[in-house]
Amino acid sequence: MSETVAHYTLPPRPRTRGRVALIVLAVAGFTVLTCVPAIGGIDLDFGAIIRNWSNGSSILVQFLQPDFSFLPRTIEPMLETLQMALVGAFFAALISVPLTLWAAAPTNPNAISRRLVRAVINVVRAVPDLVYATVLVAMIGVGVLPGVITLFLFDIGIVVKLVSEAIDSADHHYMEAGRAAGGTQNQINRVTALPQTWPLFANQWLYTLELNVRISAILGIVGAGGIGRLLDERRAFYAYDDVSVIVLEILVVVILIEVFSNYLRRRLI
Repeated sequence: MSETVAHYTLPPRPRTRGRVALIVLAVAGFTVLTCVPAIGGIDLDFGAIIRNWSNGSSILVQFLQPDFSFLPRTIEPMLETLQMALVGAFFAALISVPLTLWAAAPTNPNAISRRLVRAVINVVRAVPDLVYATVLVAMIGVGVLPGVITLFLFDIGIVVKLVSEAIDSADHHYMEAGRAAGGTQNQINRVTALPQTWPLFANQWLYTLELNVRISAILGIVGAGGIGRLLDERRAFYAYDDVSVIVLEILVVVILIEVFSNYLRRRLI
């Protein structure tokens, strides 16, 4: 008795090259149209680069000749910037935990309070950090306090947004088991949700600490303290050799913080 062996073949893979090509052409065409001022696009004056090249070249020469004798004057403002970054990230870390749990559906089944928290976070994220700093400087005065508050609001928007979305998209069988065991939502969040999300929180907290150093350098330009105030002062005097030193110092500090953050991530996550 002979056995027949059935041979199965996979159907041909659908071709999508034409569709992908059309999408790429459509995006490219739309991008080109946004650069046409006659139809309401932005005006990209590439000729200005050539016309003003002499100004740019002289500034570039000064940038390439940093005056390191200016470095001691930058130490105190840089320490102020680091303090601002750390304080803003610390308080944001404290407040972000309950806000994140209230903004995620698995940890907050109440749709009204969840949408309210998300709406507030979206408003916080929608306002640029430079606008926060400008308004706070006008309200409070020049100093580090407007900068710290701005960094706090900036960090809250990032951490709550990213971690709550990660909680929403994750698998939550452990929370279902907690509900089946009769646990309340607060108990489930404390015993099951938080231990699972601590690595996410730690990763975002360290990320915001890195961002705070970069952002505080910009906030100082509007009077919010830190190295940015010194940077704006030297730029106003066209002392680009001093500006170069400040930029190099910010670069070194950011790299050191990133190395330290990567080390902590390996230890904590």
